[in-house]
Amino acid sequence: MGGFFGVVSRHDCVADLFYGTDYHSHLGTSRGGMVVRNGNGFKRNIHDISGTPFRSKFSEDLPKYDGGSGIGVISDNEDQPLLIASHHGSYAVVTVGRIENVDELARQTLQSRAVHYSELKGNAFNPTEVVATIINGQGSLVEGLREVQARVLGSCSVLLLTDHGLYAARDAFGRTSVTLGRKDDAWAVTMETCALPNLGYEVERHLGPGEIVRVTAEGHETLAAPGDRMQVCAFLWIYYGYPASNYEGINTEVARYRCGEALARADATRPDLVAGIPDSGIGAAIGYAAEAGVPYRRPFVKYTPTWPRSFMPQEQRVRDLVARMKLIPIREIIEGRRLLFCEDSIVRGTQLRDLIRRVFDAGAREVHMRPACPPLVYGCRFLNFSQSRSELDLAARRAVTALEGRADARLDEYADPATDRHCAMVEWIRRSLGLTTLQYQRLGDMVAAIGLPRERLCTYCWTGDAPFGVNAGGSSAAAPDRSSG
Repeated sequence: MGGFFGVVSRHDCVADLFYGTDYHSHLGTSRGGMVVRNGNGFKRNIHDISGTPFRSKFSEDLPKYDGGSGIGVISDNEDQPLLIASHHGSYAVVTVGRIENVDELARQTLQSRAVHYSELKGNAFNPTEVVATIINGQGSLVEGLREVQARVLGSCSVLLLTDHGLYAARDAFGRTSVTLGRKDDAWAVTMETCALPNLGYEVERHLGPGEIVRVTAEGHETLAAPGDRMQVCAFLWIYYGYPASNYEGINTEVARYRCGEALARADATRPDLVAGIPDSGIGAAIGYAAEAGVPYRRPFVKYTPTWPRSFMPQEQRVRDLVARMKLIPIREIIEGRRLLFCEDSIVRGTQLRDLIRRVFDAGAREVHMRPACPPLVYGCRFLNFSQSRSELDLAARRAVTALEGRADARLDEYADPATDRHCAMVEWIRRSLGLTTLQYQRLGDMVAAIGLPRERLCTYCWTGDAPFGVNAGGSSAAAPDRSSG
């Protein structure tokens, strides 16, 4: 996935930039980068953070930085920020999202003899460099950013740091969130609003889908108006958004409470206690317990001193080991009891199966699971929030394969909770995980818990339906309409 933070200040911005970027560490696994601009130009560092938190790698760099503006990024894969010299002048650039057609875009730009790429990793193009090349092919930075929004399949939000301000562009359909923050002497652009309050910022407003703004220490101006169509990722509130953050004015933790309350209202099970799978299942579990009148307990505690990272290594074997090491069971709470767990979702189910086995080994009588969203039937085409390398890794797809002999058979029926095939899929997943019962959240209840109209949310993972952008068949829609500009 990834996240970014930018700041423009009348004074030195380095501390705000460092801590603001660090507040996005739960969103990425591989690279961290910061660049600051002062009268002498740009100062940049990029570090590998796959085994060490962002702040540990960058704290020693801070004395080398000074300047009134900067951008930082936590990234899944590519090295960034990139420093670019072009006919627009010199600028630094970071991107967040997933560019499905990055290879196609790179090949198109390479038709010009003047274009080359230097940030290759193996045979893979660096998406941020491809974005910069598209921008440089246009007459202005704003025209370039709009061209990126029009041509990218998937999503791409961008920060550009120039000598005349910080440009922020939200992706065309608003799948990611971009927010402006302000305090007396500075302005910030962030993906996570939780980065703002402890640094003294207040939320000014959320950018609309496809909106482009230029931010200076004096304020901000809209250079391209937002589009009319939005498909913000619903999984922000369910899984990867931070509990203290707001997206579209809706707090993540509050939405998770409501998810848990909806799960309880739809459930006839009466467990002895309710628990959440740390971390993103906890909010739903608290909501469930309050609605059902069942005690909330912690049968597992998360060991954070040496296992603080939310995301896991790419290698499955190491990922499973880290998951096991992080959660320590408490037999005194588990033994002899009927436990109901709330989880944000079931993606692969590999680690969950091991966790359930450990709960039974600790003496549980029953283990019930209540995910806060429906079964994930489709792999995300718009954001890199999942570590799954293939949608065939999804527990729902493995169930379809087992039941049909192929992974892509009758997916619309399996995604529909009113069908027998959906029930058979859920039962297969229940048995494969070793659960007493498994009951998923209904899509309508999840949407109601978030609090946005269904048409404003991307629910592709659950339905395969994407009104704007890439659909399940792989085709694409046009860029969003704009009210002006």
